Amino acid sequence: MTQQEIINSNWTKTKKAEALFDLGFTRLQVADLICNGNRGFSYNIWKKWNERRSANPQTSAPVNFEFTFTRKFGVEIEFFGAQDTALNQNFRASGLEVRNESYNHSTRPHWKFVSDGSIRGNNAKEMVSPVLQGTEGLKDFRKACKALRLSNAQVNTTCGVHVHLDANDYSIENFKTLLKNQFLIENKIDKMMPKSRRGNRNHYCKGYRSNSQEVFFRNIDNCTTVNMLDRLFVNRYFKLNILSYQRHGTVEFRQHGASTNFLKIKNWILICARLVEFSKQNILLTDINQILDENLQEYFEDRELALA
Repeated sequence: MTQQEIINSNWTKTKKAEALFDLGFTRLQVADLICNGNRGFSYNIWKKWNERRSANPQTSAPVNFEFTFTRKFGVEIEFFGAQDTALNQNFRASGLEVRNESYNHSTRPHWKFVSDGSIRGNNAKEMVSPVLQGTEGLKDFRKACKALRLSNAQVNTTCGVHVHLDANDYSIENFKTLLKNQFLIENKIDKMMPKSRRGNRNHYCKGYRSNSQEVFFRNIDNCTTVNMLDRLFVNRYFKLNILSYQRHGTVEFRQHGASTNFLKIKNWILICARLVEFSKQNILLTDINQILDENLQEYFEDRELALA
């Protein structure tokens, strides 16, 4: 249900407040919307609602999740070993404009290779895509992956894949819901990742679960702006990095292990995109399968079994 449908319903104030909490509204917002500004009444409802959820973090969510991939995105792949001449030749042969640049965080209209000091290996680089969009963007990304493989690009545990997804349509409540959903499915996502990128084992993609769910959610709920959310995190080195919103207007998923395999990275892009799209409804996940279609569910299960 939407906010207005909840407010206009003939439910009790307590039930309305709980439904709004399920959608990600803060205690202050619920106090203003339902409790005539009575923050104490709102807090008492929230406390009981949160205790039930902490004991059994299952929240209502739609059975069917309609998804079409139209969102803008970008991808960064860290690699080593490929020679500059081969990279430039194979990218241009694929019809992709490419340039070699010094290390920078600027978004370009072309594909770029920048140096990366965190990677172990000869001629270490990071490939950074321009802004891509939807299924047409995936077609260009497939060409880039093929060009990397033809150039003999190599990866190891010091390399990773970073996916940026446009978040310019996000509200503060959407950001809160996305962060909470990432927390809720983090352990499940870990199972489809190599051990080097699970939990807090990797300095460059740390998890959120150093705090309890209650503490993490409370810290999120206490924020009223994206800047306040940013201050909860010391740097960008988390599995889900929202600090990229200030610079690029995106949220960045940093957890995926290094690869030049298009199908593997494409499936990860779609999983991340579905999480971003689902979280716009301000509904908390109970199971990652809520956001996956049959193909992605099978892929997820295969990855989980392969990496068990």
